[in-house]
Amino acid sequence: MSKMLYEGKAKKIFSTEKPNEIIVYYKDDATALNGLKKGTIVDKGIMNNTITSFFFELLGKNGIPHHQIRKISDREALCKKVAIIPMEVVTRNIVAGGLAKKMGVEEGYVLKRPLVEFYYKNDELGDPMINADYAEAFGFATDDQVDCMKGYALKINDILKEFLLARKLQLIDFKLEFGVDEEGKVILADEITPDTSRLWDLDTGEKLDKDRFRRDLGGVEEAYREVIRRITDQ
Repeated sequence: MSKMLYEGKAKKIFSTEKPNEIIVYYKDDATALNGLKKGTIVDKGIMNNTITSFFFELLGKNGIPHHQIRKISDREALCKKVAIIPMEVVTRNIVAGGLAKKMGVEEGYVLKRPLVEFYYKNDELGDPMINADYAEAFGFATDDQVDCMKGYALKINDILKEFLLARKLQLIDFKLEFGVDEEGKVILADEITPDTSRLWDLDTGEKLDKDRFRRDLGGVEEAYREVIRRITDQ
């Protein structure tokens, strides 16, 4: 009988009969501003499971190792059990959100090259930004593991940017998490969804991601459904 191992802001993790496999259950709960803003997005769990499964399959076909084995229900995915590296890897192509304020530029500024940032994954501390040296110094990850995560992040960026551009979607930025599997390899984990990325309509600049929830723009569910429609060509 499976038992819940962990509950986060967007997902629940359950054990399985196999020690190296888990079930990820996607919730409808929505949070923003490091958990200060809370709400519900109807069927978000179903939509995010669909989107993540699609993207992980796409990335797997393009040589990116990841933890998902298969989607097993509307809200559940069977995944490899990994030891999560406590670092969020954010890749940015276009300036949006807090970076615009931090750097004193307008949202929409196109970066001269993709920007990769690291954040210490700790809600109580507000996920502070760190540099690569912190990883080895604090025991989060080795230098080789950090290099691996950055390399994967840039390759994933190339794959997703091209794929989404063909569907009239701009990949503004996105957050990734990685884990170490039973063989000691760094692989992609967590999710890739409008919760963890910014997606803008190429022609209109309309936001089709969780910024609609963060900024009270409305039409959140419709935006997520539009992303599914475009990526699956349905």
